[in-house]
Amino acid sequence: MLKIRLARAGKKNMPFFRVVLTEHLAAPKSGYKEVLWFYNPLSKEFKIKDTDKVKGYLSHGVQLSPRVEKLLKMNNISL
Repeated sequence: MLKIRLARAGKKNMPFFRVVLTEHLAAPKSGYKEVLWFYNPLSKEFKIKDTDKVKGYLSHGVQLSPRVEKLLKMNNISL
């Protein structure tokens, strides 16, 4: 099953997250199929590449992780 979740990047004490499409059981650092958008928790920056593509994935049964759902609600993005 595919899932949309966070993958950490960045340096020590300078986190940066990619919101990625990946297998549900795969380890977060094992690789991913596609980077969908970016999130920087230090500056609260949230960049979305293509919402239509994400809507397409969700219509095919891909699930969001709880943290990604919360980020979408905080940024007033409805999918």
